[in-house]
Amino acid sequence: MGTQREQPQSTTRAIRVVQAAWGGFTHPVALARHLDGRAMLEAIFTTYPWWMMKKEGLERGRVHCRWRMTVVYKGLLHYGVGLGPLERPWLRATARDYTRWLARHLPACDVLIAMSGLGQAAGKLAQERGARYICDRSSSHIRYADNLLREEFGRWRIPYAGDDPVNVDAEEREYQQADLITVPSGFALRSFVTMGVAAEKLRRASQGVDLSRFHKVADPPPEEFRVLFVGQLCLRKGVPYLLEAFRRLRHPRKRLLLAGRTMPDFKQWMAGRPTEHATFLGHVPKSELPRCMSTSHVHVFPSIEDGFGIVQAEALACGCPLISSANTGAADLFTHGQEGFVVPIRDAQAITDRLEELAQNPQLRQRMSEAALRRVAALGGWDTYCATVETIIRQLVEACPTPPAPAPQDANASWTGQSWRS
Repeated sequence: MGTQREQPQSTTRAIRVVQAAWGGFTHPVALARHLDGRAMLEAIFTTYPWWMMKKEGLERGRVHCRWRMTVVYKGLLHYGVGLGPLERPWLRATARDYTRWLARHLPACDVLIAMSGLGQAAGKLAQERGARYICDRSSSHIRYADNLLREEFGRWRIPYAGDDPVNVDAEEREYQQADLITVPSGFALRSFVTMGVAAEKLRRASQGVDLSRFHKVADPPPEEFRVLFVGQLCLRKGVPYLLEAFRRLRHPRKRLLLAGRTMPDFKQWMAGRPTEHATFLGHVPKSELPRCMSTSHVHVFPSIEDGFGIVQAEALACGCPLISSANTGAADLFTHGQEGFVVPIRDAQAITDRLEELAQNPQLRQRMSEAALRRVAALGGWDTYCATVETIIRQLVEACPTPPAPAPQDANASWTGQSWRS
């Protein structure tokens, strides 16, 4: 059953929104549910298959899936099978197939919101019809991020292939084409300005957390000081600095839990290095994360580059204080010194100092845990993010009062057919 829709106000023109999303991201689906409830969702195009989308409560007729190439790729990765030199050609072909499919079947709309990497062709088509195109970038500017990671891999003398130059060029053209670019944090916004994108073209919409799933379910054990990291184990996430910080921590009963898949670059970095007191949990299902977070004294998220680490909001919802780098959207999520601490990137000693402060002060841990729960309750789950994006959409449409032209008849005719759905 689809989301119950509100009827649009009779004094305003109804707004029709089409979304284009990579399947593994939470925020487009949260937004789609919100827009559907507001009678604004025309359709969402996704790389997830319907059997993974149907639990989201959206009407089947509004969800359109192009999933085969993406699912094959993710399935190979899940079982540890790499594509080697075929990986870039495969990903290029996947993106090209999706973007052409989206443009070929784009219905009439007022606004297209496409995640970066998906919308250049459809965005241009939407604009030609009189609609507006929003590029949704969930991280920092693609070239800015690539430069940061290239520098980071160089520090450790580990080979770095970098982002595919074809994708980087294509995404930068999307930034130019779009009417607006939405980003999830002040860090991400600053990265765009640094790379020469006009600030007036950028809109910040901090992402949320599923409060029905993430909440405090237990307390940390009193017999040890437990530190948690959740995310891919890789250089991008700054895990080497966490391990070094934890090694320096002076505490007789310390324990570090690392939840996430180990990536090849981290395996190379780890070769021959000690991992005393560290427990590698591997992939942990979402259903088990609330207990991991609730039973930890602090969650450390030292990423070199992360537009907005949602695991931070999830940890706060479980009453777990944070130590996060400045390149994670942390400053948009919590206040330094109240629910956690913000530290510079690549600063193991700063992490150690904050860990020692928390380890030696149970009262501080308790105050931060209580503040974390209050902070997340005030953020309102995904509601604030969705309301912010809806406001951005309405302001953009109000700036262009002329209704968009309808989609060509042949595109609308194919819209109800089944042959183009993977």
